[in-house]
Amino acid sequence: MLALLYDVHGNLAALDAVLADAREQGADAFLVGGDMTAFGGWPEETLARLRGLEHARFLRGNHERWAVEGDAVPDAPLARAGEAATHEALDAATIAELYALPLWQPVPGGEAWHGSPHSDVDGFLPEPAERDADLLLDRTPELLVVGHTHLPLDREIVRRDGGRTRVVNPGSVGLPFDGDPRAAYALLHDDGAIEHRRVAYDAAAAAARQAERWGDAKWSSVVADTIRTGQPAPWPDTEPIPIVRPDQEERA
Repeated sequence: MLALLYDVHGNLAALDAVLADAREQGADAFLVGGDMTAFGGWPEETLARLRGLEHARFLRGNHERWAVEGDAVPDAPLARAGEAATHEALDAATIAELYALPLWQPVPGGEAWHGSPHSDVDGFLPEPAERDADLLLDRTPELLVVGHTHLPLDREIVRRDGGRTRVVNPGSVGLPFDGDPRAAYALLHDDGAIEHRRVAYDAAAAAARQAERWGDAKWSSVVADTIRTGQPAPWPDTEPIPIVRPDQEERA
């Protein structure tokens, strides 16, 4: 059984809770889908824990890429803070090693990417979109596992060739955006079934760790609020960030 771990973002407390739950459920292999350390209160410890996993495969996320491709970082305070924090926490050799990770990995029945085959910053949302087929870049897996948006989803899209691909996002281990602060991940069972799971942990302590690790930095407070609430906190003096929760689609 394969555990799908995406967007841990340096939240060791959430990761440890997920690993304990995954092992209890019988997971014996792990896919780590990128964005491993940026923003969180335990970047070094989180990476060490992930590196210590047996039978684990890794993908590069946009934050691993941005740590090297600095010119590609959006001109947004939080994105630039994440890049700076990565450089403060990790040495040059580690940053280069993470940058060299593959863009995709095979999984039973399909493929895994960080955002999509199109780009590590182009992700699928819970509701269908006109661009869905374009994000596949003419790849034809029956199953596509992705992350990046921090929003769990499980739905089919129609490909350009007329076939269908099941797209699954397990959600974010360390920084959920769907209004539920519990750590999110998924299990890919040996029979192909996908099981989304949420794991309670001490999110308040993880939020408090932000100040311990990063002091009174404004960006760290934004991340702490997001950890506590499970939804993206606005940058101070800006409008709240709208979110799309998976259950909205179910009620529609």
